Amino acid sequence: MTQTFSPQELGPRETYALLITCVIPRPIAWVSTCSPEGVPNLAPFSFFNAGGANPPSVMFSATNFRDGRPKDTLVNVRQTGEFVVNIVPYTLAERMNLTAHEYEYGLSEFEKAGLTPLASQQVRPPRVAESPIQMECRLFQIVPHGEGPVSANYVIGEVLCFHIAEYLLKDDKLVDNTISDHIGRLGESWYCRVVPEAMFWMPRP
Repeated sequence: MTQTFSPQELGPRETYALLITCVIPRPIAWVSTCSPEGVPNLAPFSFFNAGGANPPSVMFSATNFRDGRPKDTLVNVRQTGEFVVNIVPYTLAERMNLTAHEYEYGLSEFEKAGLTPLASQQVRPPRVAESPIQMECRLFQIVPHGEGPVSANYVIGEVLCFHIAEYLLKDDKLVDNTISDHIGRLGESWYCRVVPEAMFWMPRP
């Protein structure tokens, strides 16, 4: 037996709550941007994934606030065309969570969470120095889908360069996922960790 739910009957808020318990685990893009005046901003987004490799691209969706306003990250990317995706390991989970708070526009989440802004090489927004993986990105396209509360804004960026902590790298220029200890987003307030005991190896046929 199954139950069927219609988004039209549930409404945006209940649909969002259901969706994020169905699509799991979701990687987290810790996106740093800056305003045209140079004020840094940092926020996590779990509607995030890779897009392709030629050129390398990533995308995240900055859904609108519940009152329909765009998030600060989206405002900054629209104005500057640049952002950095920082990856969140378990050791930074609590500080990442602090940056999810809705601060007044113009306040720096780096300062609020006790994080170190690190100058990027090809874009203006800073990287999170404490993050072991950082990807500098240039905006390719923003694709809106819907309008109003929690509607999607797909931000597609081309990765200009990768910064990887040396302790994570294997000889073949890959990140060793058995030690990276990334976290992922589940539904409600649940998270998960990418640890060896939760992993299995299965080559493609």
